[in-house]
Amino acid sequence: MGRLKDIPLATFSSENFFQTCDLLASADDDLLFIIQTYGYPPMWTRPNTFETLVHIILEQQVSLASALAALNKLREKINEITPARVLLLNDEELKSCYFSRQKMSYVRYLAEAVVSGALDLTLMENLPDDEVRSTLNQLKGVGNWTIDVYLMFVLHRTDIFPIGDLAAVNALKQLKKLRLATPREDLLTITTNWQPYRTIATMLLWHYYLSLRAKKQKI
Repeated sequence: MGRLKDIPLATFSSENFFQTCDLLASADDDLLFIIQTYGYPPMWTRPNTFETLVHIILEQQVSLASALAALNKLREKINEITPARVLLLNDEELKSCYFSRQKMSYVRYLAEAVVSGALDLTLMENLPDDEVRSTLNQLKGVGNWTIDVYLMFVLHRTDIFPIGDLAAVNALKQLKKLRLATPREDLLTITTNWQPYRTIATMLLWHYYLSLRAKKQKI
């Protein structure tokens, strides 16, 4: 596994993504199996915008399809998803966009932070992971899962494993043939074998999870 540390990267891009997948596969037969069976995963990415953070908040504890439906409904109502436009909406208008009362609160808090200058998303791009985490953690409704997704999809940080993500965790258990009750600490120990590229390993796990689901739906 030491081979993984030969070419450490702070971030990844389309230029090194597949090379890093191959590097992981050369050190882990299970990840090699994913690539050989289902091909390379997409390099999931999102722009560093207010809209992206709204989208990630909407994805908390619901299906990706439900979150996207809410985001699209919001875009339909205000055309461009900006902090100022979101803050003009009342509860009923946000409810008509499929926002729960809790997520109304979270998104308004985020919008106010951006408008006031308390949060500058551009500055996040040059901060270390722990500083990004501590900054975003101060926002109401923004916890570790939301921050993990932001670090992975938006800032392209290479070494994040989102332990709060059920799809990634379940894919890991299935791939490694682990007990369903495997403790969180044991799962995190396994992922240390993929350092410093746990983000790319997670994308392989998501790809595996989605491929298995697609296969079952065809049956």
